[in-house]
Amino acid sequence: MIIDLKHTIPAEIFDLLAKVTDPEIPVLSIIDLGVVHQVEVTQNEVYIELMPTYTGCPAMDVMQEDIVKAFEGSNYSVQVQLILSPAWTSDRISQKGKAALKAYGVAPPVETTADKAALLEGANIIACTNCGSQHTQLVSQFGSTACKALFKCLDCLEPFDYFKCLK
Repeated sequence: MIIDLKHTIPAEIFDLLAKVTDPEIPVLSIIDLGVVHQVEVTQNEVYIELMPTYTGCPAMDVMQEDIVKAFEGSNYSVQVQLILSPAWTSDRISQKGKAALKAYGVAPPVETTADKAALLEGANIIACTNCGSQHTQLVSQFGSTACKALFKCLDCLEPFDYFKCLK
């Protein structure tokens, strides 16, 4: 479900968007997060549809502002529209994005069945971002943001966020 914008929009526009990061996870670009749904370019005008990771995500306002700032000084005027349909899913996070999450200390989402088992049944399947152990425990259904859960590694004792599988 990962959308390949790199080959569908002009490189200059892609590069500008790739520099805009998620304000809550600054190592993750909005491209790698997959919140850019569509980009339309007409001469020097760019229309961008942006999908929130969940309805009411407070980071979306900042992302919209950051996109507008990224285009300042370019040859393009930009309009950003927040859309709720189709809904964003965690399948839209690129492999590069998942690697960036893990390196940042946030466990990337696992597939739906495993996600439910970890969050609802206490299954030990979410790997610690510090030591890699799956001997982990859910501490809270909600972590530093609503799209994350808080886990603790029972081996190295480090707490870490897990980016929930959202579908």
